[in-house]
Amino acid sequence: MGWHQVPLGSTLQRELNLPVLVENNVNALAIAERLYGVGRLHENFLVVTIGTGIGAGMMVDGVVLRGWGGGAGEIGHIPIESDGPLCTCGNHGCLESIIGEAALVRVARERGIIGEQSGISALRVAADSGNAEATRIFSEAGHLLGRTLAGIVHTLDPEIVIVLGEGTAAWKHWSFGFEPAFRSSLIPSRRGVAVAVETWQDESWAQGAAALVLATPFDAEDMAGDQGRLVRERLVEQASPQPGPHS
Repeated sequence: MGWHQVPLGSTLQRELNLPVLVENNVNALAIAERLYGVGRLHENFLVVTIGTGIGAGMMVDGVVLRGWGGGAGEIGHIPIESDGPLCTCGNHGCLESIIGEAALVRVARERGIIGEQSGISALRVAADSGNAEATRIFSEAGHLLGRTLAGIVHTLDPEIVIVLGEGTAAWKHWSFGFEPAFRSSLIPSRRGVAVAVETWQDESWAQGAAALVLATPFDAEDMAGDQGRLVRERLVEQASPQPGPHS
């Protein structure tokens, strides 16, 4: 949206007169996974999203790893190619600029697989229809994703990698490149790490936001600060029995 340093949380809090939590969307997904998804069975896992962007949420010992400024998990901006495509962040050759949705569409248009006005849906349809060139684009993306995630697995040592996002609609094509690249790039002791690909619905982003609120009572580290305390107060207030008209 071209926004920089926008005080989003305080602005919404003032206008809505409600506590507001501002969080990275993939971190929120990781919290939802911890509460309701595959992640509820694991203390340490990695959530990876593919689609419009490439991102990660990292759960370590049951807590989302946010880093010093809350920016941990920006794997889409891992530098891959020195003179690669321009990324939305302003740098060149980031992972997202090579395998994000816009990048796949750009390559498909350049190779004449889809028309200049067509998008990712047309590319997926072409791959589903058996177009070898369309399948190759997804496979190449999967290969690069696999090698990159192997490095993340070596760094974090998760129990499981959970893949989510709009891009999973074409995962059967990504997987041709992903599986061999991922497994062969892992050190022997890590090659058995599980990978779960979950069915995606756009409502998952909203579920992540809801989970962020529902997780505040368990925020032992008080990561949400004053806003988290306000959320907890509202949850307690709403859970308390309300006096009836004849009380």
